[in-house]
Amino acid sequence: MAANDEPRVLCVKSDVHAGGGVKVSVADTGTGIGSHDIDRIFDPLFTTKSDGMGMGLWICRSIIEAHGGRIWIGPRGAVFQFVLLADGATSAGASRGEPTRRSPA
Repeated sequence: MAANDEPRVLCVKSDVHAGGGVKVSVADTGTGIGSHDIDRIFDPLFTTKSDGMGMGLWICRSIIEAHGGRIWIGPRGAVFQFVLLADGATSAGASRGEPTRRSPA
């Protein structure tokens, strides 16, 4: 954990995941997540910040799950990990017959 006077560091890492997916890990050196908050962290309107809306992680989970992925809290501190299907894999929308949408190159 970083003290308040130390710079915060954000680390984003990606790895190939079994089954044709990509696992992304996002970690920072902040204060972490209290064990009493773990079960509620992805709930809508839940926040630990005095000025927070409690929507960020809920929105992240909704988007990731809509693309056939999943998100969870990693084993140490505030490490969030998610898995998405890689290019060429079948997404949830494709399995329902929806057209594939691609970002411009």
